[in-house]
Amino acid sequence: MGKGEFYIQAIGIEGRSQTLISRLLSVWEASVRASHHFLTEADIVRLTPQAEEALRHIETLWVTGHGPRLIGFMGVQERKIEMLFLHPDYFRKGLGKELVQRAFDELSVEFVDVNEQNPDAKMFYERMGFKVFKRNERDSEGNPFPILEMRR
Repeated sequence: MGKGEFYIQAIGIEGRSQTLISRLLSVWEASVRASHHFLTEADIVRLTPQAEEALRHIETLWVTGHGPRLIGFMGVQERKIEMLFLHPDYFRKGLGKELVQRAFDELSVEFVDVNEQNPDAKMFYERMGFKVFKRNERDSEGNPFPILEMRR
């Protein structure tokens, strides 16, 4: 797939309509179901409002798409990638790498947290130059999902 087929667009807080948030949550859910196998159905239901809140308020939100189809997004706050989710149809096609590289170039990103139980994400970020510097037993919401803090 040529990069020209895809767009990356910054969406300011005022531009985040309920329709857009709903579309992004659909991408988030599809991505989580395909990559976060440690989560139960109840976990996904419980995490959805947190994801929605993050999408509404994250400092920098970039969405990526192909024509009319919204296929992913990345949220960055204070030089840290807080969320990066792609629809599973677009895993391993270079979009995640493109988003992260742009975040390095434009936002001086240095940090990311990864679920320890998502080894593919850890490997992806290692390939992008991040290294684990700390492990936490629980995520930032206190859930029992170990988090690896990574720094570039």
